[in-house]
Formats: sequence, structure tokens, C-alpha cells
Amino acid sequence: MTTLMNTYGARTLTLTKGEGSRVWDDKGNSYLDAISGIAVCGLGYSHPALTKALTEQVGTLIHCSNYYNIPTQQKLADLLIQQSGMDKVFFSNSGAEANEAAIKIARKYGNDKGVKNPAIIVTSNSFHGRTLATLSATGNPKVQIGFEPLVEGFIRVPFNDVPAIEAAAAEHGNIVAILVEPVQGEGGIRVPAPDYLNKLRALADAKGWLLMLDEIQTGNGRTGTFFAFQHNKILPDVVTTAKGLGNGVPIGACIARGKAADVLQPGNHGTTFGGNPLATRAGVAVVETLLAEGLIEKAKILGDKILADFKAKLAGNPKVVDIRGKGLMIGIELNAPAAELMDKARAKGILINVTSVNTIRLLPTFILTDEEVNELVTKVVELVTEF
Repeated sequence: MTTLMNTYGARTLTLTKGEGSRVWDDKGNSYLDAISGIAVCGLGYSHPALTKALTEQVGTLIHCSNYYNIPTQQKLADLLIQQSGMDKVFFSNSGAEANEAAIKIARKYGNDKGVKNPAIIVTSNSFHGRTLATLSATGNPKVQIGFEPLVEGFIRVPFNDVPAIEAAAAEHGNIVAILVEPVQGEGGIRVPAPDYLNKLRALADAKGWLLMLDEIQTGNGRTGTFFAFQHNKILPDVVTTAKGLGNGVPIGACIARGKAADVLQPGNHGTTFGGNPLATRAGVAVVETLLAEGLIEKAKILGDKILADFKAKLAGNPKVVDIRGKGLMIGIELNAPAAELMDKARAKGILINVTSVNTIRLLPTFILTDEEVNELVTKVVELVTEF
């Protein structure tokens, strides 16, 4: 009997090694990883720059508390500010914690303005984490069942529906912020209208709300710009990120600007492990490598090619409802539940994910070779054709 809690169900694959875009199991079988640890390992596995940085840091200083200055923390904060155009950073251990910080900023922002019971607009089919507050913000009832009472203070509207937000504003006078993903990942790679974020920015400005973007999955180059909001040439008030920032080393960041940047003051928020020397050294290595090797631009080029290939090769397939994506976030929506395809993909030597019941979600590394791109497309097309 396993001593692990059964939070992930039966797991039949044991991975022991990774290199480039491939991983190996304990039987020596090789797999092309087309989900890269769920949008985490953009640099792939065993990247020499990250290996060197972590090895050096482990031999120097792994942890000290936030009572003291941490040079790598400051360096990573500077890099993130340079890339985002924002003002200040709070480091956490995960995306859920980064979103918790954003929620606290919104609540304190509202309370400081004298708003009674400040509320945050969130959307259907969203995913913001599994802590009680982020679970409550999430737009998926399945992950909320059994954890009631949920945290109050969230007003839910459909994704990609600005009039619904305007209607909520007319009904509720206590709204202080909007929290939304630029592209919904867990929700099935849902890409909103091109001007959706621009309209949210304008609405937040008109109402005096904070625009808060959850870029846990879209950040760190995955959509072809460092942050997805940069496609729209806007700035949010708060943006959160995690997953790809440490390439596997746990780290999250809540980044704020302007009126949101100084809401949290000493005693309002904190963390023991967040922003420690090891995690932030990883983050520095990741950001510097993304920039030095042109991998953000490559993510867009690869994503555009893969998306075009799927649309060409699956054109007219009656099982395919939609093919969509942005950069290296690609979804193939099928006309029936498709969880079985994860095992069938594994048998073909490729790791994929099925989310939102019927959507193949692909989140590959940024370092795919041309041969690996062809392998990914060929094997996924085979899976859909045989489905």
C-alpha cells in the first residue's frame, strides 16, 4: 500500500531522467514531453545554464529568511520589472500563492478605499489554484465540491464577455478588481477576442478597479512574448506568474505597478521560503537564458508552425471541434471525452494532457528541434485519427 495520499489517482509511469525535450522511464523507454511538466520546463530538461547555476548555488547558500537581503532575489526582481514594465515584485513558492497575494492586494486596495466587502470579478472555466481562496476564484465547480463553504468575495461572469462584466458592475457597487487569464489553460486553451484585454483595461480604468492577470501558465515566454498581455500593448495593475519561471524549481511571483505596488506593507504579507537564494538563482538563469537564446521568439515561431500543421492535417476530420492556441499553448478540442488518449499517446512515445474533458492540451518545450516538431504533429494526428 502506498504511503502517498491518493490525490493524483493511479500513476503507472515512473520517470527517472530528462534531457532536452525528452524524458525516460525506469524501464529505459523514451518519451517526447509535449506538456513539459505542465508548462514548466520551457528550457527542457538538464539545460546546462540552469544545471550550472543550481550546482553553484547549492554549494553556496540554499536558503536564508526574508529578514535579510538576498542578491539573487533582487536580481530576478530587476529582470522581471525590465521585462514587464511593472514596478515591484513579491516572490512566493507557487502560482497559487502568487494569486493569493494578488487577491490580498485587491482586498486591501478596496478596504483602504473604504469599500465594504470588496469583490473581485472572475470568469467561468478559469483556474487560479487549489488554496481555499484561489479555489473559490476558480471557475470549475468540480474542483470546489467538498470544500464548501467557499471564500466569499468573487463575482463570476463568462470568459471573453465584456458586457457581462458591465452588467455585474451595474449590479454590484463593491467591485474592486478583475482577475482573468489572458489564455485559459486548464479551461481548454481558450483564447479570447484579440481586444478582450484592451477592453478590460479600459473598463478597469473607468471604474477605478485593478486589472489583475493570472499569467501562471502564459508567462515567461510561452505565448511568444514574455507576458501574454504584451500582445495587447497594455499594462495590468497586477500580474502573477510561476510555472516556467524556475523551469522546475518551485517559485512564483506577484508583480504590481502604480497604485497596486505599495498596497502591501510590512506585516501584511510574507513567506518563509518564497524568493530564497536557490529558487531565485534558478529564475535568473531561466530569464537570462530565454533572452540570450531567443527562445521567446522561437516559441511563437514553433507555435505558429505546429498550429498550422494541425489545421492542415486535421482539416475536415469530423472528430475535431476546434484547433486553437497562442504560441506554445495549443488545444485540439474533440467531440467526445478523450482522457484515454493520454495512455494511447504514451504507447506512441509522447506525453500529452487532456483537459476540460475533451481537449488535447499541448505545452511543449521551447527547444523543440524540427524533427521533434514533426514527431509531435505526426503522433498527435495519428491519435486523433484513430480516436
